[in-house]
Amino acid sequence: MNFDFSEEQVMLRKMVRSFVDKEINPYMRQWDEQGAFDPKIWKRLSDLNLMGVCIPEEYGGSGMDYNSLAIVCEELERGDTAFRTAVSVHIGLNSLTLLQWGTEEQKQKYLVPQAKGEKIAAFGLTEPGAGSDVASLQTTAVRDGDDYILNGSKTWISLCDVADHFIVFAYTDKEKKHHGISAFIVERTMPGFSSRAIKGKLGIRSGNTGELFFDQVRVPKENRLGEEGEGFKIAMAALDNGRFTVAAGAVGLIMASLEESVNYCHERKTFGKEIGKHQLVQQMIANMEAGLQMSRLLVYRVGELKNKGVRNTRETSLAKWQSCDFANKAADDAVQIHGAYGYSSEYPVERFLRNSKAPVIYEGTREIHTIMQAEYVLGYREDKPLNNPLPAWPFERETVKKG
Repeated sequence: MNFDFSEEQVMLRKMVRSFVDKEINPYMRQWDEQGAFDPKIWKRLSDLNLMGVCIPEEYGGSGMDYNSLAIVCEELERGDTAFRTAVSVHIGLNSLTLLQWGTEEQKQKYLVPQAKGEKIAAFGLTEPGAGSDVASLQTTAVRDGDDYILNGSKTWISLCDVADHFIVFAYTDKEKKHHGISAFIVERTMPGFSSRAIKGKLGIRSGNTGELFFDQVRVPKENRLGEEGEGFKIAMAALDNGRFTVAAGAVGLIMASLEESVNYCHERKTFGKEIGKHQLVQQMIANMEAGLQMSRLLVYRVGELKNKGVRNTRETSLAKWQSCDFANKAADDAVQIHGAYGYSSEYPVERFLRNSKAPVIYEGTREIHTIMQAEYVLGYREDKPLNNPLPAWPFERETVKKG
């Protein structure tokens, strides 16, 4: 593996970091308290070509590699998890899924405007009774001529009130269980669709999260993604991409926790010396640094596998599990280093701690990933090469699936 960043990646990191420092961090405390961020941020993300950073240029993206997406997620979460979440959902869960599974017509209609930042996209899998157990979902899609009629609901959906397009999963044949789930592209403007935000979250307060409702929503068959019964396979492939971005974002949260802690260690003095001189504080700083470096290596390893078009479910699971755990611990230690001030919104570390909990739960809980890793080692689980892998990088016209 080449551990050197390209000149393009170095410039990308500087650009996103500058954007975060100038246009996010100064307002983040206010946005967190208000439970929303300025919608003009979407326009700025589009202006910086970040809404399609690893989408081929022919589909409106920047054509950069998958580790460039990781860099963007790192730097955005260094500002706040809400911004990384927006990119994770828009690109990782939706746009890359369209790139991998969509027909040429679907890509032109939905992927191109998403990659250009003209439309916002989201992903609807989780339901009130179906989280880790995807087969328990209750949303149905019944064929009616050239359409499907969707009924049901989704919950804990990021960008629920702001997205224009959704990839939604529903049963077309419940008797087949996993093999009876299908995927659909749903537009917000389709009659019978509605959404509602969830308030009172512990963290990621400035991010829009909520419920989707489908009441006799008529979806044309042209909006089915993949074949009937391929929904579960599509969902799992999408989660590989989403988990990759979550893991990369966790690296950014560790980075932010470490930066704030180092600054405070030099500012705060106890017993006549900087608190950074105390060994137990140094231990926490050292643990953050170790977590940062180990997590980054795990994430970039996955990025290289994606660049090669190699299946990476096992490696992505490990990166997501470990980096999110490291981020949660780093944020906790950052609050401890700040003492009583860490318990106040005067410093951002209390927000880091609140934000760090959700990624340990969503896109595969800590417990699910623990089981997955054990089953790989024990030989109970094995990943086979995908018949329809994500396009390798650098992108070429003939490598992109035409449907």
